[in-house]
Amino acid sequence: MSNSVEKFWRIACVGQRKINYACKRKMVERIEDLNLPNAVIARLIKEALPDGANVSKEARTTIARAASVFVIFLTSTSTTLARKQNHKTINTVNILDALKQLEFESFIEPLTRDLEVYRKVIKDKKEKNKKETSTSAENSGMKGTN
Repeated sequence: MSNSVEKFWRIACVGQRKINYACKRKMVERIEDLNLPNAVIARLIKEALPDGANVSKEARTTIARAASVFVIFLTSTSTTLARKQNHKTINTVNILDALKQLEFESFIEPLTRDLEVYRKVIKDKKEKNKKETSTSAENSGMKGTN
């Protein structure tokens, strides 16, 4: 069995144990409550495949389940790392460190790049809203002086 397949099954097994634990603790009502939304999964699959490619409903469900298990496992590992540093909240550094610990180093660089783009978009949006608010306030102030 290849390294990546072994890694996937190791993650799936640990993720399944965490899902079972969450259900027993009544953190969720049903296992399906831990799945990512089908619409999100369908959109991601559609964006990843060439035009005209089809994916069966069963395959979409399997991908959704695998993605959910991965997210649960990554979150659990990130939480453990945060707690070791006496933090109650996980942050980006914990997630990136968890990816490294879980041997998903190849994810770190593209995620870091995407995070920088996301932060810039949010910053630009805030600056635009701030400008619009100040311009709007100035315009309403000018109307009162006429």
